[in-house]
Amino acid sequence: MRPAEPGDVAEMDAMVHELAEYEKAPELVQATAADLAAALFGDGTGEPRVHAHVAEVRTDEGWQVAGMAVWYLTYSTWTGRHGLWLEDLYVRPPVRRLGIGRGLLSALAAVCVERGYRRLEWWVLDWNAPAQAVYRSIGAQAQDEWTTWRLDGEALGQLAGATTAGRMPQAPAVGTVGE
Repeated sequence: MRPAEPGDVAEMDAMVHELAEYEKAPELVQATAADLAAALFGDGTGEPRVHAHVAEVRTDEGWQVAGMAVWYLTYSTWTGRHGLWLEDLYVRPPVRRLGIGRGLLSALAAVCVERGYRRLEWWVLDWNAPAQAVYRSIGAQAQDEWTTWRLDGEALGQLAGATTAGRMPQAPAVGTVGE
């Protein structure tokens, strides 16, 4: 397991598409390899906001990327510390059950411990029982009391247009609400 390098982008982009196929949503992938490269290694406008680790296996052709973990930082006002959000964990089918996914999770847990992050979190599809079994085996717990919400597409654009020049409606004077 190692941090991703620019030379890994093509394989990582291919794995994004493989993951979308596995999750039965290949038509939803809009990102390109260039988008991934800019997110991971910067586009000249500042530090990258996305990070990744890759796992390699030795083949007859040499070392090949066989899995990836794409992640970014979060922040918890409750813990007062950053956390790590695992956006995608993917291991190619021929090398599954070799401990690669667990190894990637272990590498991310080490990042958390080294940097003082208090959480490593991610989503998993309800129907992905094999992944859920792996997560339970390492001590992860489902956060079933929380529901994920998303705003995107036309609704996102409409809400963005609801404010004028970033100004919000004026709040009522203190003490007048509910009187």
